[in-house]
Amino acid sequence: MRIGLAGTGRIGAFHAKTLSTLPGVDEVVVADLDTTLADRVATELGIVSAPSIDALLGSGLDAFVITAGTAAHADLIEAAVARDIPTFCEKPVALDLERTIALAELEARSEVPVHIGFQRRFDAGYRRVQAAVAAGEIGFVHTVRAATMDQAPPHAAYLPTSGGLFRDCSVHDFDIVRFVTGREVSRVFAVGANKGEPFFTEAGDVDTAAATLVLDDDTLVSVTATRYNGAGHDVRMEVHGSQGTLGVGHDTTLAITSAEEGVDWPPGPRHWSFMERFLPAYVAELTAFADVARGAAPSPCTVADALQAFRTAEACARSMTTGQPVDLADVPGLLAIAH
Repeated sequence: MRIGLAGTGRIGAFHAKTLSTLPGVDEVVVADLDTTLADRVATELGIVSAPSIDALLGSGLDAFVITAGTAAHADLIEAAVARDIPTFCEKPVALDLERTIALAELEARSEVPVHIGFQRRFDAGYRRVQAAVAAGEIGFVHTVRAATMDQAPPHAAYLPTSGGLFRDCSVHDFDIVRFVTGREVSRVFAVGANKGEPFFTEAGDVDTAAATLVLDDDTLVSVTATRYNGAGHDVRMEVHGSQGTLGVGHDTTLAITSAEEGVDWPPGPRHWSFMERFLPAYVAELTAFADVARGAAPSPCTVADALQAFRTAEACARSMTTGQPVDLADVPGLLAIAH
């Protein structure tokens, strides 16, 4: 199998390395708008670079991986689907809701599989909780708590194209809530605040946010996010049921210090970035995509799934702006996700 990859930044270089080690992958070819960067990554990994992304797409690929800048995602998905190339794309699929809806509709009309990169679906802890909930192991679920806390903020230049904290960061929580519970979000109420660098306010963003979600079976979900968690990169979830509770991220790496006397847990070492936290999940995710590209499995996370998470992020952004709850029924895109 010959796999092309567009975008050779940090995550692109990591994915290229992973792809080159997968069974059945004969060749990995990379491209980037910065051809010098693509050439350097190719040399470091012992793979091939293409002179341009257009040349890459026209070079006879069996699969295509998109790790370019967010602004390029939608166009590259459309180009790959037009060429009947199975495609993997890092989230988000587009910068705005309208383009995301259009891509979900394109997917629905096409037989070309598209796999969106929500890597938490491949994390062992989240998969364990999803299986337990589906089997009724913890009874009925009444409360979920999800959190994503970055150790340090991104560079100021990243913010204007990020889509904001809910669309860029909490969207992972919104997707994994759907995955774990098997339910849809029906209503949200969200707030945000800034206590850090002024460039968040200048970009119309917040550095810390919280949202309450009501699912379609009346399960209550709290989602929190921050760009300032000096204790370490902290991503976790608690799922509380009538017969038990399961947690994800509550291992020895948990970025917290107990205030109780004589308690020295967790011992560490802590994670300091999402790459450390989800390294095994990223490998499992691309392994799954190789199966999708071979036709051995359907996409485990479609554009329609990405649209649902984006609609929740959109609802939270609207709620934060207006100070009012927002019903998901009032956010466009509902019909586009029927699948």
